[in-house]
Amino acid sequence: MEVTDAIRNRKSVRAFLDKPVPDELVSEILDCARWAPSGVNSQPWHVAVLTGKTKQQVGSALAKRRSDGVQAEPDYRYYPKQIEEPYIARKRACGHALYSALGIERNDIETRKAQWMKNYHGFGAPVMLLFFIDAILEKGSWVDIGMFIQNVMLTARGHGLETCPQAALAEYPDVVRNLLNIPDSRKLVCGMALGQADYDDPSYQYRTVREPIKEFVQWFS
Repeated sequence: MEVTDAIRNRKSVRAFLDKPVPDELVSEILDCARWAPSGVNSQPWHVAVLTGKTKQQVGSALAKRRSDGVQAEPDYRYYPKQIEEPYIARKRACGHALYSALGIERNDIETRKAQWMKNYHGFGAPVMLLFFIDAILEKGSWVDIGMFIQNVMLTARGHGLETCPQAALAEYPDVVRNLLNIPDSRKLVCGMALGQADYDDPSYQYRTVREPIKEFVQWFS
C-alpha cells in the first residue's frame, strides 16, 4: 500500500471482526513504528499489548467504573475546559456523522450509552494497545509519542489491519496500572484498538471531513 493511500484512507474503525491477530504481526508493526523520530532520540514510548483474558479484564474494569458513575481521572486533560469555535462545530459534526450512520437518535440516551461502552473493549478488536510515557518527560516527548502512534496506525494498514486510537481507554489510568502492575511513574497517553475491520458494520459507512489546506496554511516568502 502506498503511504499516501494509507494516510488518506485511514479512519477510526469502531467495529472489528472476531479474528485473532498473531503476536508476531503485532511485533512486526511495533518494530516498524519504533523508527519514529524523537527529540535527541529519546524514544519515550512504552506499549502494553493486551489480548485474550487480560484485554477482557481491563475492558470490563473500565466499563464498570463508567457504569458506576465514577468521574474520569485521566493523567492529563485531553480537551479544554471551555471549547470554542471552530472546534465546537467540528465536534458536533463528528458525533452526528457517527450516530446517523448507526441510526441512533439524539434522544436515545440508552443506545448512545451502549455504543459508548464499546470503547472500553476496543470495539471488539482482538488486540488493544496502551501507550505510556514516563512522567518526568515534557511536552516535546508527548509530540514524539504522537508520531510513534501514527506510525503504528499506518503500518497496521500496510498489513491489512485497521485501528482506532482511543482517549477513552485512558480515562481511568489507575485501574489500568493496578491491573497490569505498571508503575505510577508511567502516564497513560491513550489506547488503540487493532484488528481486522468489519467493513459491513454501519459504523464504517461514514467519513469525517478535513478542512482544505487554505484554512490552516499560511505561505511566507
